[in-house]
Amino acid sequence: MIGSYQLVAPLGAGGMGEVWKARDTRVDRVVAIKRLKPEHAARFQREARAIAALNHPNICQLYDLGNDYLVMEFVEGAPLACPQPAEGALRLAGQIAEALEEAHGKGVVHRDLKPGNILVTSKGSVKLLDFGLAQMESPMEPDGPTMSGGLTQDGHVVGTFAYMSPEQAQGLPVDARSDVFSFGLVLYELISGGRPFRGNTAFATLTSIVKDDPPPLSAAPALERIVRRCLAKRPADRFSSMTDVRAALLQVDVAAGGETQRSIAVLPFVNMSGDAEQEYFSDGLAEETLNALVRVPGLKVIARTSAFAFKGQNMDIRRIANALNVTHVLEGSVRKAGNRVRVTAQLIAASDGTHLWSERYDRELADVFGIQDEISQAIAEELKIKLSPVRGRHQPNPAAYEAYLKGRHYYQLWNPSTQSQAEAFFREAIALDPRYAPAYVDLGFAYFSFVTENLVAPRDAAQKMRTLAEQALAIDPHENDAHAVLALVAVLDYDWQTAGREFQIALTSPHVSPLVRGGYAAFYLASLGRESEALEQNALGLREDPLNPVLRLFPCEVLLAHEDPAGETEVLKLLELHSNFWIPMAWLAAYLALHGRLHEARALAERAHTLAQGNFGVIGDLAGILSLLGEAGGESLLARAGSGDALGAPVALFSYHMIRGELAEAARWMEKAIEQRDTRAPWILPNLSGKAFRASPYWPPLAQKMNLPV
Repeated sequence: MIGSYQLVAPLGAGGMGEVWKARDTRVDRVVAIKRLKPEHAARFQREARAIAALNHPNICQLYDLGNDYLVMEFVEGAPLACPQPAEGALRLAGQIAEALEEAHGKGVVHRDLKPGNILVTSKGSVKLLDFGLAQMESPMEPDGPTMSGGLTQDGHVVGTFAYMSPEQAQGLPVDARSDVFSFGLVLYELISGGRPFRGNTAFATLTSIVKDDPPPLSAAPALERIVRRCLAKRPADRFSSMTDVRAALLQVDVAAGGETQRSIAVLPFVNMSGDAEQEYFSDGLAEETLNALVRVPGLKVIARTSAFAFKGQNMDIRRIANALNVTHVLEGSVRKAGNRVRVTAQLIAASDGTHLWSERYDRELADVFGIQDEISQAIAEELKIKLSPVRGRHQPNPAAYEAYLKGRHYYQLWNPSTQSQAEAFFREAIALDPRYAPAYVDLGFAYFSFVTENLVAPRDAAQKMRTLAEQALAIDPHENDAHAVLALVAVLDYDWQTAGREFQIALTSPHVSPLVRGGYAAFYLASLGRESEALEQNALGLREDPLNPVLRLFPCEVLLAHEDPAGETEVLKLLELHSNFWIPMAWLAAYLALHGRLHEARALAERAHTLAQGNFGVIGDLAGILSLLGEAGGESLLARAGSGDALGAPVALFSYHMIRGELAEAARWMEKAIEQRDTRAPWILPNLSGKAFRASPYWPPLAQKMNLPV
């Protein structure tokens, strides 16, 4: 007996300890007990902390712990057997990736991923074991598995060396990308049955990992591309996260012989009209073609934000395709003159840049929808995909369609100075064709964005949004995005039950846009404390819109809200891609100020203030940081908020007092922000400066004012 546990049979033993099958006599449950020798106490504590932080069906659960033992879930299974058929390998790899994604999301890097630490149950489910070498939210510990300290005298962990990343093999600090490399090694073995790096000694194996390229893999091209990217020597050249790895695995079509799911990016069409004012039309036609392709089943279509990130860049198509992780690219040009339009389109294979199909269309402007449908049909035929039948859709008159495209053009500039133009053109489209439902829906979304920028009072916007969504549904009951607009109206009213119901209807659409998923994640799920679900929805949005800065920002915000040091790293990665994106700068400035790094915080807050065009939250951050530094300028900055009664001004005063640690005053201004229905009040404000405000006695009554769970 060990405590209340009756030992039944030994399961294994080695230089570090032993594992027993046991029975918990209190509840008559079979468990596994892991006992480590006293000299490995640090490993014991590390494993207990790591597993306790995790709760996932593909990770072995921790039930209890004693002074020198762990009580864990007993798994009836066998170590991962290699090789596996392509379908089985893909299924098992997906479960392993999901387990690692969960661990990384909680700040846990496994550092000892290998087939022996992966059990497969009789039902084919994966269980990830042995977090004894796990790293948690800190640089690699000195007793971690380096070249000098990872091998025991009796060779017990020799196998670990075959699954190390190059940086781990060299004793360098590691992060989640080290597990990505080890996952690539496991996937290589799952497919081939052999390891890609071998040596007669541990040192020779490590040298091969650091210097050699893996041998060619006899597998479907899609799987081989995933393996090779995981096994890149430089961490920066690998998948940046297990979320990205899992997304790539999900695209592999086993039914098609393991080939990658067909995917496409529609690049912005080149404006050949000789008139820069016609840019809205060429961009709009490309986006509408993209939307038409969405109805091709089995074809993943990259969203506008990511595809249009390459506008004006003379880049090789293969580089663009690699960045967006697509198999095909559609590019084209548009020449518009009066009521005539000429569209040229080319479909290009990402693998080698060859042109698979091209066509030129000379039509009347009124036939622009016919062009979009013909392009979709041609691409579907080229890719051997059956095109879904199209539900009858209303085709607006050319003038209304042009006004609609102009509205989208100005709205998607995300510039406060152009929002009035966006509103005017959407209104013009509706006036010219009152039966064109998308114009109502897009104007509804635009009003919500006006609210987030404090350009329109939330209550005024909510009434307009509700009217627009109801009008759209009266015209077309299948216009599901109108339900997302109604959900956002309910968010502004703090009516979470209605918001959830309307979002669920929006999510039943055959194609849920990244915009809807992002809104559902950030404004509904996160507000209700359902962060894991929010991250999942956000990740689904990123599959179609991988370069979207707002979607990429949300996981960073969650990390910083929990004061996870990984958040700082992720924000800096995001700023490498979007150097003028001021919102992550503001979040990171608040985080750095919270941790006493005031000079770094000041530099970021000043940069954000320059870019944010007077955003009240940034004003408050910078004023608070300057006051803590004892420098002049903070008071004059804060004076821009006046008495705090102006729309959005309470956020400046909330941020100022939060930075200074004056929670009572921060709570007073938070209440003012709630009264204004500021969209930042439910989740952003209480999380912007870490855990302090949420843990304070001021938060529960404020949460209740917003009908939020406490």
